[in-house]
Amino acid sequence: MSGDLFRVLGLDRRADLTDEDVRAAWRRVAATTHPDRGDGGDPAQFAEAAAAYTVLRTPSGRGEALADLLGPSSSAAAPDTATGTSSVLVRTWRQLRGGRPGRLVLRLTVIAAVAAVSVLAVGWRPASFAVIAGALTWLARTCRNDLADRG
Repeated sequence: MSGDLFRVLGLDRRADLTDEDVRAAWRRVAATTHPDRGDGGDPAQFAEAAAAYTVLRTPSGRGEALADLLGPSSSAAAPDTATGTSSVLVRTWRQLRGGRPGRLVLRLTVIAAVAAVSVLAVGWRPASFAVIAGALTWLARTCRNDLADRG
């Protein structure tokens, strides 16, 4: 898929695009490229536009796409030349420091409490793994904003 999702839908790269702007652009592109058209449309371009719309239809998706287009920031971790691997720990530390570490600690505390209370209430059973996995899934799905840069 093309790197510029905004170009695929014929949109300007602006942070103030609304959901309706993106929806209108998607409908315009879909109407001209849909494979069910009488002339056969353009299935490849339709698929690319559908993938672009999937990302750009939400404000957070548009923000991520804009960030991807701007490229890595100066605070991004450079690859570690000594080992040849990217410095994941440094990048995570910078994200945590720039985000909301207090909220992340609170979320981790809630997960530990839920896991402990569930195991204490019913004992260690096979379902305990499911409760703990659900709590960890909740953390993974919601901590993204805690690691995001506030600025």
